[in-house]
Amino acid sequence: MSRIYKTLVFEDRVSLAVLDTTALVNEAIARHALSPVAAAALGRTMTAAAYLASWLKDACSAVSVTLDGGGPGGKVCVTADGALGVRGFIGRPDLSLPLRGDGKLDVGGCIGRHGTLTVVRDDGEGLPFVGTSELVSGEVAEDLSAYFYTSEQRPTAIALGVNVTPDGVCIGAGGVFLQPLPGASEEVLARTERAIGAFCHCSGRIRDEGAEGILQAFGKRADDCSVRGIAFRCHCSRERAAAAVLAMGRREAEDIVAHDGAVCVHCHYCNTDYTFDEEDINALFGRTADEGR
Repeated sequence: MSRIYKTLVFEDRVSLAVLDTTALVNEAIARHALSPVAAAALGRTMTAAAYLASWLKDACSAVSVTLDGGGPGGKVCVTADGALGVRGFIGRPDLSLPLRGDGKLDVGGCIGRHGTLTVVRDDGEGLPFVGTSELVSGEVAEDLSAYFYTSEQRPTAIALGVNVTPDGVCIGAGGVFLQPLPGASEEVLARTERAIGAFCHCSGRIRDEGAEGILQAFGKRADDCSVRGIAFRCHCSRERAAAAVLAMGRREAEDIVAHDGAVCVHCHYCNTDYTFDEEDINALFGRTADEGR
């Protein structure tokens, strides 16, 4: 199971969060048939969304993260709720790109570097908060750090990584977030920036040491942290799909069945199809098949 560990470090002046999202990314790979570079792009964004969701007030609150950089991978869209249920998709799940010159997956080339990162946070208190910042690199961590600085005025040092084998298995994914508390000194800010540099390959460290190994680097143990589980969880259902069919109206639904044989409602977030044939449509609109003849 994927998890997030949160504690305080540097004389309790900096909030530390360490996430192991390997299982979450493998679930996304299985649901969307992701290529390695698409898995890295979506996986990093899902890890970021899980971190943002960990600050929500209750299970009914939600946050969404969208990266639209104009790259060949298309948009990356992720939502997460206060219970740390995460779901998401990428426009081109099958995209294949050459590795970068350093041998790493080209996430920036997949997402693109000329566009925006948008965060929508809904705490259920009326008007949701919407924050947008320009993309810096398309590599997600730098972009989210820029978002925190420009939209929320909270300097945050971030490392994100997803390690995917050529045959499409994630063997290490996660993130490290260091966020100085209000009033932190310039010395603490500088120390935070230096510390995050040790985790530029955090997916490899997750693979080799687990989140517990990263915590140990800060002099912490899992017992010192608040620990919560993270899971791939979508809010779609056949009942919600049926409501969408009802909303389109009887005539349109029947026309689609006549032309295509069934009405198909597709959930992009979890790649699930809900199919309604003639009998289903008749039942939904309160009419038997015999009455329709």
